[in-house]
Amino acid sequence: MSGSSFLSPRQSPNDDALELDGDLERMIENMELCSVHLTLMAYDMVVLRTSPDLLDSVLELVEAFERCRFAVCGGPDQEPDPEHTRADQ
Repeated sequence: MSGSSFLSPRQSPNDDALELDGDLERMIENMELCSVHLTLMAYDMVVLRTSPDLLDSVLELVEAFERCRFAVCGGPDQEPDPEHTRADQ
């Protein structure tokens, strides 16, 4: 056991530090994303409690969007063809 090391033969301490740095960056980005989602959820909750009619308006807009998408695309899951939906035609 003497002389054994926790480092694998192909990784130096510098490589470990770089890997740890990358892992920490990803974790921070994930936490920032969670924070943004929580902030938006709290904002939506405050807005909906302040103005309950807003929910009805949003639902009407979603339904209108789905009707338009169906009319343009021919189906709810299809994307519009950019060749036929250009504004300059």
